[in-house]
Amino acid sequence: MIPHWSFVSLSPTSDSVSVQNIVPECPSIPYGERVDCFPDPGASEQKCLERACCWSPVDEANVPWCFFSKNHGYSLNFAVQLTRMDAPSLFGADIKELIFYAEMQTENRLRFKITDANQARFEVPHEHVQAPSSPPTGPLKYRLELIQKPFGLKVWRTSPEKLLFDTTIGPLVFADQYLQLSAKLPSHNIYGLGEHVHQTFRHDTNWKTWPIFTRDAFPNGGTHNLYGHYPYFTCLEDESGQSFGVFLMNSNAMEVTIQPAPAITYRTIGGVLDFYILVGDTPEAVVDEFTQLIGRPFIPPYWSLGFQLSRWDYGSLDEVKKVVERNRQIGIPYDVQYTDIDYMEDKKIFTYDMEKFKELPQFADYMHEKGQKYIVILDPAVSTGKRLNGPYEALERGHAAKVWVTEPDGNTPLIGEVWPGETVFPDYTNQACVDWWVDEISRFHKEVKHDALWIDMNEVANFVQGSSKGCAENKVNYPPFTPRILDNLLYSKTLCMDAKHKWGNHYDVHSLYGYSMVLATEKEVFKTNRSMVFTRSSFPGVGKYAGHWLGDNAANWNDIKWAIPGMLEFNLFGVPYIGADICGFFDDSPEELCRRWMQVGAFYPFSRNHNAQGYKDQDPASYGADSLLVKTSKHYLNIRYTLLPYLYTLFYKAHVNGETVLRPMMHEFYSDSETWGVHSQFLWGAHLLITPVLDPGVENVEAYIPDAIWYDFEKEERITDRKEKVNLNLPADKLGLHLRGGAILPAQRPDITTTYSRRHPMRLIIALDDNNAASGELFWDDGESRGILEELDVLTMHVTHNGYTDPNNLKFENITVMGVTGAPVSVLVSDGTTTNALTASQVNYNSTRKVLYLRNLELELGKDYTVNWQDKYRNSRHFDCHPEAGSDQAKCEARGCIWKPSNVPNEPWCYYPDTHGYITGKVVETASGITVDIERNTAFPSQRSQSRDISKLRVEITYLSGKSLRWKIFDPSNARYEVPIPLDLPAMPETEENNRLYTVQIKNKPFGIQVIRKDTEEIIWDSAVPGFTFSDQLLEISTLLPSNYVYGFGETEHPSYNHDLSYHKYGLFAKDQPPGYKLNSYGLHPFYMGLEKSKNAHGVLLLNSNAMDVTFLPTPALTYRTIGGILDFYMVMGPTPEAVVQQYTEMIGRPVLPAYWSLGFQLCRYGYSNDAEIADLYRDMKAAKIPYDVQYADIDYMERQIDFKLDKVNFKGLPALVDDMRAEGMRFIFILDPAIAANETKGSYPAFDTGIEKDVFIKWPPELSNDIVWGKVWPDYPNITVDNSLDWDTQVELFRAFVAFPDFFKNSTAEWWTQQIKDFYNNVIKFDGLWIDMNEPASFVHGTVGEKCLGDAALENPPYMPPLESMYRGLNHKTLCMNSEQILADGTRVKHYDVHNLYGWSHTKPTYDALLSATGKRGVVITRSTYPSSGRWAGHWLGDNYSAWDQLLKSIIGMMELIIWWFSKDKLCYCLYLTGADICGFFNHAQYEMCLRWMQLGAFYPFSRNHNSINMPRQDPVAWGPEFAAISRDVLNIRYTLLPYLYTLMYEAHAHGNTVVRPLLHEFVTDENTWSIDRQFLWGPALLVTAALDPGAVVGVRGQFMNMDTPLSKINLHVRGGHVLPWQKPENNTHYRCIFIKT
Repeated sequence: MIPHWSFVSLSPTSDSVSVQNIVPECPSIPYGERVDCFPDPGASEQKCLERACCWSPVDEANVPWCFFSKNHGYSLNFAVQLTRMDAPSLFGADIKELIFYAEMQTENRLRFKITDANQARFEVPHEHVQAPSSPPTGPLKYRLELIQKPFGLKVWRTSPEKLLFDTTIGPLVFADQYLQLSAKLPSHNIYGLGEHVHQTFRHDTNWKTWPIFTRDAFPNGGTHNLYGHYPYFTCLEDESGQSFGVFLMNSNAMEVTIQPAPAITYRTIGGVLDFYILVGDTPEAVVDEFTQLIGRPFIPPYWSLGFQLSRWDYGSLDEVKKVVERNRQIGIPYDVQYTDIDYMEDKKIFTYDMEKFKELPQFADYMHEKGQKYIVILDPAVSTGKRLNGPYEALERGHAAKVWVTEPDGNTPLIGEVWPGETVFPDYTNQACVDWWVDEISRFHKEVKHDALWIDMNEVANFVQGSSKGCAENKVNYPPFTPRILDNLLYSKTLCMDAKHKWGNHYDVHSLYGYSMVLATEKEVFKTNRSMVFTRSSFPGVGKYAGHWLGDNAANWNDIKWAIPGMLEFNLFGVPYIGADICGFFDDSPEELCRRWMQVGAFYPFSRNHNAQGYKDQDPASYGADSLLVKTSKHYLNIRYTLLPYLYTLFYKAHVNGETVLRPMMHEFYSDSETWGVHSQFLWGAHLLITPVLDPGVENVEAYIPDAIWYDFEKEERITDRKEKVNLNLPADKLGLHLRGGAILPAQRPDITTTYSRRHPMRLIIALDDNNAASGELFWDDGESRGILEELDVLTMHVTHNGYTDPNNLKFENITVMGVTGAPVSVLVSDGTTTNALTASQVNYNSTRKVLYLRNLELELGKDYTVNWQDKYRNSRHFDCHPEAGSDQAKCEARGCIWKPSNVPNEPWCYYPDTHGYITGKVVETASGITVDIERNTAFPSQRSQSRDISKLRVEITYLSGKSLRWKIFDPSNARYEVPIPLDLPAMPETEENNRLYTVQIKNKPFGIQVIRKDTEEIIWDSAVPGFTFSDQLLEISTLLPSNYVYGFGETEHPSYNHDLSYHKYGLFAKDQPPGYKLNSYGLHPFYMGLEKSKNAHGVLLLNSNAMDVTFLPTPALTYRTIGGILDFYMVMGPTPEAVVQQYTEMIGRPVLPAYWSLGFQLCRYGYSNDAEIADLYRDMKAAKIPYDVQYADIDYMERQIDFKLDKVNFKGLPALVDDMRAEGMRFIFILDPAIAANETKGSYPAFDTGIEKDVFIKWPPELSNDIVWGKVWPDYPNITVDNSLDWDTQVELFRAFVAFPDFFKNSTAEWWTQQIKDFYNNVIKFDGLWIDMNEPASFVHGTVGEKCLGDAALENPPYMPPLESMYRGLNHKTLCMNSEQILADGTRVKHYDVHNLYGWSHTKPTYDALLSATGKRGVVITRSTYPSSGRWAGHWLGDNYSAWDQLLKSIIGMMELIIWWFSKDKLCYCLYLTGADICGFFNHAQYEMCLRWMQLGAFYPFSRNHNSINMPRQDPVAWGPEFAAISRDVLNIRYTLLPYLYTLMYEAHAHGNTVVRPLLHEFVTDENTWSIDRQFLWGPALLVTAALDPGAVVGVRGQFMNMDTPLSKINLHVRGGHVLPWQKPENNTHYRCIFIKT
């Protein structure tokens, strides 16, 4: 630990080093970490090596070719000194001995300084910055580490430990006129440094160099230096919000380079390296720390927050008054009028033009009569000439007091030239000058009254180079290194660098000129009542006394944009009183530009319209009293004036707490990375979001709506958008204005000036947040002196300090409350002594906007009040105690349950008593979770005698991460089956409670777990409800849900994406079952996503692979029933729907990235007669020019439907055809079923023979039999002819061969399967992908051949049977016997009863691995049966659907569900990356219109395949005729155009878990209308697909539903504003492509 102060001496060992003796030690580092060793022009290899630096040219722009070697820098001698390492000097005069200071000034502030150990150097004489009087008393939030050789330092955050500032990336260079220090930073989120035009708020870290040196220059968008000097930046570290600031207290000319490492390099040409590192928990906290250091911002007078008018060169006072009068006449709010230098006599300060402005001494009174103020400009330069009618007394008094900046001799005033001609320059660092300046201001104020001062040209500006005599050739005027300042000349447009001030050479104090002028000016301005100074040139600390404007901008659309980053930066710099010249200073301002600028300028803290000499008037009235500009300007200025109490309070909080006023979005929403780069929107404080129009001809603006409840301020309506980019419609008269939920804004009825508005009654504008709460503050005084007043809390007006009584007897007259969901029964107002109910006339509720208005309240300012209203809520819970059929009162009561008939459809008549379930016993809480022992409540009888209750259970709750948790309920005494699928869980649990988004509570009787989202306090899982059961073959658990919006569970057909909670029950069990309502189909996905009332989302996975069902209740609630295993739940916390999917896929595995070609259109049918049909189809598709990438062959290509055997009669030419098609860029996929034929002649079928040898097939348990569990599927007996006229069961009995089912859990099976596939590829036919089917596993006999399952009958027909298709036939219907035995990879023997639902999952990875091994390419696997994590290896289609209109909608629902199951069904990447439905349907005859509409929809399935069944007519696009083919071609061309975008989405799914086919609610979750939309979907965030799903179409637009014209040839597609879609010209297949970017 370094003590409070640390002193370390630094010294070089030699003054010069022979380059021949130095071989550069060149580090191997990324380009982004190179530190430039040749920042001056003219770098070459020879010159680089002369500096002992590393030379390595690269072809990337801006990367230094010459960079520092390890030879440079200083080494740390812990005894007394740092020793400069042997290396050539860059610019000479390296300091031989340095001293290093480190001071832990506060818990959050570290200072370190490096300077010459033997000779004093210039240091900034800051008025405010000083060391604390005592060392810190609390623990430090940082630690300092020193590195020995080369010398470096590292500043670490202590909790969590994080490296913030690491100077070891480059060497320390410390010469007399060249000081360099580099530091690596923890993130690219860098804000600040100035003053420049930064076109974005967040810095571009791609090798940008910014010079810092005050300069009179135009802010026209270059990287040059401007008026202020701010070597300060803030760095946001990550989503935690933790941030730090770095301030280099150095006023010399410098440049700062930001590079991709990310890192920053300072190069300054004088002074010392005096750094302050400020550590904060949020970006806002860093501003607090910085303003504590440099001085808190001043509180401007209230009137200065009003609108202001100015221009350079009105010409006369009469013209000024015309402008004032015409703007008064239109009734625009308007507080301040300026005069620029044209009011002066020949532009001489402290004079006025006695001809054109002869009545100027009375002008302030003229303004005051109407409640307005007057401000004059003062420049520093003083003319050396005489006045028209006598001596220039201000000059003479200055001469007498010797107040001027001098030439190097220290006596002769330096002569320059500014507006009045030849001038001298006051030296404000000289106390005699300060006294003179204060006296001159006082004298002039007595002559010409004014209310504040505007000081300009104080960089300091000079119209000649240096002086009238030029500048001497010496090392200060021409230093060995010049930063990249404008003109590359230090004295350009300013004074010679060797000019003398009391503080030192102009070389050192140039950038302090404006700062010193402010310090001098404030001594007069702040003598009595609060006045105001605002300055053009500034330095950190100037905000303590002055405001700033962004200088001489121009009337163009760039400058209106760039003003926002500039204002945001000055709020970081501690100068919140900031603005830009509204409508632009230079050039004529077009009406549209000025109108839009007046709108946004109404929300600048400093709101002034100002323009230059010679340009058209641009005050609002000049555009016409009835102009749209005037109307919209008045409108938004009235809103400004309404909210001035809020704005004034923000300035008070800036003054007291260092808060920002104009606030970057990322300061409030730092956990959302989307906000980090927002620079076209800003906030007033925490609560008012301003979104202006910043481009010409635009009425729709992309805006980002952060993660909160927001209300349209003008409409008073809650918007549905949240944490997303939206397209705001902002017509010519509108600007975006949104109020954040949780705010109480003090407001006041507006008027034309603040003088009048302050007399009006106050009001409160309240916006409720997610918790129906709000809070706010009000600071109120007379607007001119200092005081403290009211603070308002929640719906309580609570006065924290009352030191002021308003002379106007102000009252709160009205309260507006947005977000009230229902009309209140009553409203009560209490002052602590009495409580009164408001009358009906005082209460008005708008049910449409959900706004409550309270009127005529007469609540006195300065007193405490509480306002509340009555609300009500109820809930009911009936959990089914007899879910089996045949319930009656006797059976119900025998279970200890309650019988109560109901008229509500499906509501249970038999339900559990409230205390039924388990009772909580021992609870052990640790930092990583909770362990609970629970015991069955024996007050209730056992439910099912055939399924033994397990009385004692263990519950283990693990805090997996801050956003995920697990709870596992199991029998601690007897091991039970657990799903053998590994999840990707965090290596260590999250033990820091503050890092978790949730808390967990254990309830007792009945036992239950509650999971609570901390920030909203919503209970999102609550199983403390009756009915919890844990027996051998029935496990039942219920939970209350936070809302009615639940998505997921499958695989079953659902009529809507959002589940209907009216007691619907779904059975889940993998089965060869075509989709149908409530029919369990091919896969099992016990996962759901739930939305919360706060519009957050969470996900829950039950990791259980037994047959089960889920029941939804309208409570809302959910009941799980599973017939084996354990209860192993995993929850992810989101909080957005998209984040839920990302976190879920992170847990179960990200989707595989498919081959690009697999995104092309695909054709297949079961029933191709021969290879000629495929060849003809391919020819016709090419002729029709329909994009088409993949052709399939179903089982008809096989010899008698046997895997790996080609039908050499009908498909003899298929291998050659496949080769030909592949040569033209096509791909081929073949089907493989898992079942292996067993009746071939011995030795003739290697797949079976080697399978027997390797023992790969599923058998009976050894205690029952050693035989294979035989089934029957597609393979026929050899040498037979199938009689298709017979019924199906007879055909199966007579003609279908025995088959064996591989046990894919076994490693030997995977090896065997791979070999069969490789042999097939190498010896029979080439292919690019594989389609695995019938892997539920399906069998055409029930259980086994002969349908006699051995072993325990309760496994085939369990005591509780979920509602499955053909449940009366038992679990073995159309599959294997449940008593069949499988062997896991670790040798564990398990029942098919437990792992049946994993068969397709176990089949998938070996197939994927075999495909890669055989082809050597990524390829694609499509599987029918799935389980969570199948998507790691395969895609999925929705199975054997039907050709019917309703299947179009159901395919969308299925795809969206697969999103959250994480394998992708019909949308894309939930779990499986690739999903879709059989376009036009598999079964039944397709109808023309329906098939065409399905082709249009299917063109936007991630997996886009037209597939139908045997004995059905063809339905491929060319089968219907030319019109159908043309329409299909057109829509597929759109798909192919957008394939780069789709592929990018697939990559995002693979890399980050994003969805591809995306429900609207994932992007627009704050719009509750989207929660139920399932007839539309998105590709990613940007492409909205609205297909015709019926013979007619009704689809929606922004925020409302409407009918869209959808002729037969059209599908409605919409691209979301603000997105860039990559595209490419479509071709016949993906083999031919050329990529473009579509904007």
